[in-house]
Amino acid sequence: MNLLCINKSGGRFASCGVRRQSAGTMAFSIFCDKGPSPKRRRASLAAALQRTAPKNSGRAPKVLGVLAAWLVISAGALVAQQAPHLAYVYPAGGRVGTTFQVVVGGQFLAAISNAVISDTGIRATFLEFNRPMNQKEFNDLRERLQTLQRKWQSARRDDSGTNAWTAADAKEREQIREKILKNPPNRAANPAMIDTVTLQFVIETNAALGEHEIRLAAPNAVSNPLWFFVGTLPETTKPASKAANPDLDRFLERFGKTPVKGTPKYEGAISLPVTVNGQIMPGEVDRYRFSARRGQHLIFSAAARALIPYLADAVPGWFEATLTLYDSTGKEVASAERFRFKPDPVLHFEVPSDGEYTVEIHDSIFRGREDFVYRLSIGELPFVTDIFPLGGRAGETNTVSLSGWNLPTQSLTMDNSANPPGFILIAGDFLKRVPFVLDDLPECLSQENSSETAQPMTLPVVIDGRISRPGQTALFKFEGRAGQQIVAEVLARRLNSPLDSALELTDAAGKRLAFNDDFEDKSFGLETHHADSYIKATLPAEGNYFLRLSDVQDQGGPAFAYRLRVSEPRPDFALRVTPSSLTVRAGMSVPVTVYALRKDGFTNAIELHLQDAPQGFSLAGARVPENQDKAQFTLKATPQSRTGITNLVLEGQSAVAGRSIVHEAVPADERMQAFAYWHLVPAQELAVCVAANPRPFASDALRILSATPVRIPSGGMARVHIGAPSPAFASRFDLELVGAPEGLAIQEVSPAANGVEIAFVSDSAKTKPGAKGNLIINIIPKNARLIPAAAKQNRKRNPVGTLPAIPFIIISSS
Repeated sequence: MNLLCINKSGGRFASCGVRRQSAGTMAFSIFCDKGPSPKRRRASLAAALQRTAPKNSGRAPKVLGVLAAWLVISAGALVAQQAPHLAYVYPAGGRVGTTFQVVVGGQFLAAISNAVISDTGIRATFLEFNRPMNQKEFNDLRERLQTLQRKWQSARRDDSGTNAWTAADAKEREQIREKILKNPPNRAANPAMIDTVTLQFVIETNAALGEHEIRLAAPNAVSNPLWFFVGTLPETTKPASKAANPDLDRFLERFGKTPVKGTPKYEGAISLPVTVNGQIMPGEVDRYRFSARRGQHLIFSAAARALIPYLADAVPGWFEATLTLYDSTGKEVASAERFRFKPDPVLHFEVPSDGEYTVEIHDSIFRGREDFVYRLSIGELPFVTDIFPLGGRAGETNTVSLSGWNLPTQSLTMDNSANPPGFILIAGDFLKRVPFVLDDLPECLSQENSSETAQPMTLPVVIDGRISRPGQTALFKFEGRAGQQIVAEVLARRLNSPLDSALELTDAAGKRLAFNDDFEDKSFGLETHHADSYIKATLPAEGNYFLRLSDVQDQGGPAFAYRLRVSEPRPDFALRVTPSSLTVRAGMSVPVTVYALRKDGFTNAIELHLQDAPQGFSLAGARVPENQDKAQFTLKATPQSRTGITNLVLEGQSAVAGRSIVHEAVPADERMQAFAYWHLVPAQELAVCVAANPRPFASDALRILSATPVRIPSGGMARVHIGAPSPAFASRFDLELVGAPEGLAIQEVSPAANGVEIAFVSDSAKTKPGAKGNLIINIIPKNARLIPAAAKQNRKRNPVGTLPAIPFIIISSS
């Protein structure tokens, strides 16, 4: 007996072969081809089995009924839903109190049903989904259009009315043309942004100003986040750009329409102040004309890299915008490629005379594509270029002097009495918010000194100062003890100062004890040049020591501010949890990664837990071992967990010298730029989508029955007993070890009482006693028996779940 399942258009997507093995026993072979949705496949397969049940068999219908039920569950497991991925949002922001349409481009967006935005004052409604039609759809429409075209031509030549051209024919021809023009095939399209979703955005008057996150959600998955900005300026949006499409050009030429060749300049007229939204395609240049008055101080501030920090397949890894300003005669009067060390340009222009001016924006090397999105704010806008000092003391009131353009005030007083130590953003009537840091150590200001005259300081201390002129060096002196550990850290680039610092520690005789130019701080995932300095040293003897601070490039000026901390080590840590969007089936587990960013020699283990999580969520293996910077663990949602999207908060707790330290883990995503460099880009929320997909097995039975941590001998083997729904679990699913330390592997999986047994082996050359962590194991259907042999190489085997994390430790084999 053979079963064949077809879709509505007659396309085969699955077949089932059944053969009798013995009395009352049948074997089934199922082949799933590419086609309709998993839900439709399951329903059709089950119906086909019921239709083909032998009518004269009393047992077979029951067998087939059980198989049909199994298919309903496992067919969904075999075709795991791809998580939607967002590439761009256009426009990437809007004005408070307005309603407008937004296009989101990405991949796997067909099942999108709604948008999730981090601010409740912003509402989004789904309007439509679009994707370029495939070649067969295009060919079918083209053939039908040609048939209609021939009929129209015949009707024009035939006066007898035999080949009459009807209103219905005309309507159908127009509808086909509209379909082709709306979603034409495009074999040159970038797969990462081939799908688009159109949303209706409503920004309420109570929406918070600044950056927010937008994610798109399908019934059983949630996307990565992208930034969306809310402002107060009037906004204008350039028509959405479209990628080159040779298929469409040929179609237009065939029917007498001229395609747009190349990438012409876009020209538009604007009134100030305004925020302009645009996209840049390859070779494209956008120009905006405006009128200005003599004496105006205009600010042109572009946001491009700030919208999408890293493009994984581009160099330098982001859209690098360039601004050029022309007067009414076409003469260039100003330009900017970046603002200091930041890729997004800012241009300040004092208008010399009344008249019309034009601002031009393009990529610095004339690249472009749909995700080269920008927001260009223009007007007499208040813009802060520098502040001093760069920080203050927590629990106190801090006064900061401001430098910049069009500022309503030259100083700002902030009440930080309730704020703990850490980084904050200064809020005010400014175009962009300004970073500021709070500490709990004594503070003082640096004094002007020469390279021979050192400013004395008493540890611990934080010194606020400037390298106020090119070539200047700041020199500080302190008394130390033999064996004393000291830390000297500069905060400058992380606080928007252009200073590229260097620190040198010497003894009283001038002997260099330590030096540092650049020190990477992974908690700043948007920095590409970690220009701040850090020294940790042990003093060899009692006496005087000197710290010399300078700019590596011998630059200086009022903007070159710094904040220098000198103290004994203050062990601490920060956490980043990735990814910032997770999808877990109810009753199942999903792997999560946390990075421990250790500071000042902190080595202790960090225990992880969920803060005020809704009932039904739990963690397994949630611990960062001592001296390790990364750990994988699992998050589980019980079968009773509420489906939908929930924001979770993960905390880490540890102890230093009897003092408990608790820090919230910042959600983040691992992003690559320029094909090589990886960054932990922070997000606002940790969004978890609990999916209601049918589970392929009774997941509550999945549990670790062996004692943990599992003790694996270096160069030996250890067996772990896993509770599973049935002994058949091992024959239906493969277990895949992911992210394991080098040298650890699964040797075999075998049936065992109440589940399965996993044998782990350790390579003595690659694993050392004392290494510890978690073993993360994905559960993957044995697709090899269910997929035609020709498709095996190209088909990705998606996991249907993850075992609870299995803690392990490598022990000596002796």
